[in-house]
Amino acid sequence: MGAKKKKLTENEVITMYMDDVLENGTTPRSVYKFCKRHSITEADFYGIFGSLEAIPKRIWNLFYENTEDLLLKNKEFESFSNKDKMLTFFYSFFELLTLNRSYVLFALHQEGNPLKNLEQLKGLRKRIKKFATDLIADGNTGKTLKITKFNPKLFSEGAWFHFLFLLKFWKEDESKDFEKTDMAIEKSVNTIFDVFDTTPLENIIDFGKFLYKETSI
Repeated sequence: MGAKKKKLTENEVITMYMDDVLENGTTPRSVYKFCKRHSITEADFYGIFGSLEAIPKRIWNLFYENTEDLLLKNKEFESFSNKDKMLTFFYSFFELLTLNRSYVLFALHQEGNPLKNLEQLKGLRKRIKKFATDLIADGNTGKTLKITKFNPKLFSEGAWFHFLFLLKFWKEDESKDFEKTDMAIEKSVNTIFDVFDTTPLENIIDFGKFLYKETSI
């Protein structure tokens, strides 16, 4: 009897796809050509992905899942304040993006229409909004007055736009080790939570000066 054929894995297909787009500067034209190039069968491919377009969407979800895994491995994470949880999430997420920067930059510019490029982030959007909603729900738990509670829907939508701002900043960041992105994360998260906690206006002004100096947004 011959050796049992090794089953193709999701990670293997994703690695093939990322290598293809980085080496060729374009996405694969068809499942047939993709499979032929990598000596796999279409049946094996379709056993994992329903289309080539599903792969980039899955990659962004994996970025989130891998970040979440890192956070959960930190035994102290659950004891963090909501602000520190948000900070840690963004630091970890953008560190992971940096490890895959060449692919991410390609993925975000493969179409001439920026809105079309954002379609691959739909799954990630849901996950980030869920993460933000859970943070606010947790923060609201100990508040008895309705007026002091934060609106989870509003906060989660804000968290998504906050992420898009940071993503644009990171794309354009040319500082060593992306130090300015780390500063943007720290200042923006601190300011958001300062606004919610009605702390001194100096923090908002400081953040505004930072944005004006470092980005065109």
